[in-house]
Amino acid sequence: MPCRSYGQFCGLARALELVGERWSLLVIRDLILGPKRFTDLRRGLPKIPTNILATRLKELEEGGIVHRRILPRPATAVVYELTPYGQELKQILLALGVWGARSLGKAQPDDALTADTLMLGLQATFQPEAARGLTTSYELRAGSVVVHARVTDGALDVGHGPLAEADLVIETGPALKALISGEVSPDEALENGSICITGDRTLLTRFVEVFHLAPAPDDRDQSAVRRSA
Repeated sequence: MPCRSYGQFCGLARALELVGERWSLLVIRDLILGPKRFTDLRRGLPKIPTNILATRLKELEEGGIVHRRILPRPATAVVYELTPYGQELKQILLALGVWGARSLGKAQPDDALTADTLMLGLQATFQPEAARGLTTSYELRAGSVVVHARVTDGALDVGHGPLAEADLVIETGPALKALISGEVSPDEALENGSICITGDRTLLTRFVEVFHLAPAPDDRDQSAVRRSA
């Protein structure tokens, strides 16, 4: 690892020395769902310079967070994947992602949305208790990005691509955040066209119950003020 130190005998300081460099946590994020080739990582992080990605991967390898392996024939490609130590960051990153999502604001025109980030968003906002007794399936489309989710009695399985005979198909985009945070209701989202669905409309209401993002504290305060006015 590079000789960067906060000079403190502190677990948080050490964690930041390991993963606190720019892009490091996003590289780890993109490896949470499984091993990837260098080109896969580059595609998921379109603004990262190639030399910076190579440097971050080397640093994460040296820190015992990522390692390389060669896929068996006929692929014989080199992939990067999280070590067991690196996998321990999953729940931390999901929680941090939820915390950050509460302050996302509006998407900018050049903001990238990838299948991996959408799937991780579903995992991070999934409410197992709200999904007890529910068995259904969803397909989410955001432009060229398509993912799916299966909910089975409190358990969630997500994957890339379309899902044949999904119970509900949701065509969305950045408006999904406003929907699951309660900034707009399912009816409002359908009426204003920010969400389009194919399937049982009641499943959209269940979707919002099962995938929920709490609003930022200021948003809650402002909502309370509006209700009391």
